[in-house]
Amino acid sequence: MMKKKNMFSALGKVFGYMKSKVPMIVFAMILAICGAILTIVGPGKIGEITNLMQAGLYGNMDLTAIGRIGIFLVIIYTASALFTFTQHFIMATVTLDTSKRMRGDLMEKINRVPMSYFNRTAQGDVLSRITNDVQTLQQGLSNSMPNIISAGAQFLGCLVMMFVTEWRLAVCVIAVTFLGMLLLMFVMSRSQKYFIARQENLGALNGFVEEMYSGHEVLRISRAGRKVNQRFGELNEAVYDSNWKSQFLSGIMQPLMTVMGNIGYAVVCVVGAILTMNGMIPFGVIISFVLYVRLFTAPLTQIAQGMTNLQTASASANRIFELLESEELSDESQKNTQVQTVKGEVTFDHVHFSYPDTPDKVIIKDFSAHIRPGQKVAIVGPTGAGKTTMVNLLMRFFEINSGSICIDGVPTSELKRENIHNLFSMVLQDTWLFEGTVRENLVYNMENITDEDLERVCKACGLSHFIHSLPNGFDTELSDSTTISAGQKQLLTIARAMLQNSPMLILDEATSSVDTRTEVIIQRAMDALTKGRTSFVIAHRLSTIKNADMILVMKDGDVIESGNHETLMAKGGFYCDLYNSQFDKTV
Repeated sequence: MMKKKNMFSALGKVFGYMKSKVPMIVFAMILAICGAILTIVGPGKIGEITNLMQAGLYGNMDLTAIGRIGIFLVIIYTASALFTFTQHFIMATVTLDTSKRMRGDLMEKINRVPMSYFNRTAQGDVLSRITNDVQTLQQGLSNSMPNIISAGAQFLGCLVMMFVTEWRLAVCVIAVTFLGMLLLMFVMSRSQKYFIARQENLGALNGFVEEMYSGHEVLRISRAGRKVNQRFGELNEAVYDSNWKSQFLSGIMQPLMTVMGNIGYAVVCVVGAILTMNGMIPFGVIISFVLYVRLFTAPLTQIAQGMTNLQTASASANRIFELLESEELSDESQKNTQVQTVKGEVTFDHVHFSYPDTPDKVIIKDFSAHIRPGQKVAIVGPTGAGKTTMVNLLMRFFEINSGSICIDGVPTSELKRENIHNLFSMVLQDTWLFEGTVRENLVYNMENITDEDLERVCKACGLSHFIHSLPNGFDTELSDSTTISAGQKQLLTIARAMLQNSPMLILDEATSSVDTRTEVIIQRAMDALTKGRTSFVIAHRLSTIKNADMILVMKDGDVIESGNHETLMAKGGFYCDLYNSQFDKTV
């Protein structure tokens, strides 16, 4: 059963996250209370001035006393303004620092969650949590917390001062505002679900837009514009609907409290006039209470607006903490085992694997293989046979259900994931380049790479002519405006892997995006790169792996054949049919 999302539980997590800032928050609250106290002293003093002026109409007006009270009012209102400014400054600093730390924690969290998390969560939705939700939370807290703190202090202070000044008028004002508070609580209880829906729908919309933008070419050539626009319209309508409902309900709060305040003015004037005519209170009390009503209802309006902001913030907080509290990879801080001198011997021993989300669907069934150091191993088979899955298990992107995978006799389960990743260079079918220079993309996260190293690798990959044809060579900025073909992007990622010079190599359809001539050039470079290194090559073009030392033929999660090209062709089995099918024009 899905856990009910509550505004206060979400905000409780946020305040728990901000516990290191408690001293600053407490100090800000003290300033807010001091500012509120100074503010609510004013109406009483203004009432005194009114009484002095009323008395002066029938005799000598005490201008000295009026001036003294006026100077006192200037001092307390100035001090209140300084306290309020300081309090807002502190709370803005606290919320900005919290959002900064939260973004950093989310980025670190992404590196600790298992790959299965990204299989079930859209990339755009993850991005929305780190950017949009954190920004919304920060704005909600910075716009609401200072107002709620100062408004709460002012509300309580006014309540006390009204009873001290005239309890009968105070009861009348409270009776009117109590009704408004009940209506306010009712509206808040109904609107929270729409704030949560708004953030969730916005995350879904961002995820859809990110996917459609990244696959825009496919969308165009597939003539799927109408279908995509229809789906976008549905998601956009859901965002509009939840936005409209949340804004409509929250928009009722401020007018509601304004009406209650105006009714409070009327009640004070009527009841105050009756009490004055009966000689029960001086006229200045009415003036004081008119000001108190404003100071009493204004905090309720601020609190209402602040609660609206907190509802938005809590909806974002729920999504943020869903990611921060999601399952992490197992802690490996206690693991000290390392492969000292890497030879490159890899053993798969009766490996079974199924994805965490579908434990009943076994992907790898009793897989066993022994790869000797320096061998070039090709993994082939039809789509869905488990080729890429085997590489992911070797890299420990996923954990196996049973069996073992050993590198130089050491089970990978005893090694830290970072240690395993350092043993491999990896080139995937999907290329990844970031905005930066060609040099920065090639030497990504590597040190002590010289220009001679870059020239040598680029020449080996057939990139030298392309790079030198760029406006600034290796210092040319790569961005969306830079025209680079898919094949050139693949060549850059291959060159990056060659620069890493790791003891083992994984190539997952590394030449899928290049033409036949370039493929020959890359193949020669790869032959030189893989010499003396254990390498795993996943390829659909079987002609590219004819020189592999071992070919593992997979089907439905099992290795059904193994051997070199000549041996497997001589058997005339599944590999032979698979190899010949690429030349069969009837297929």
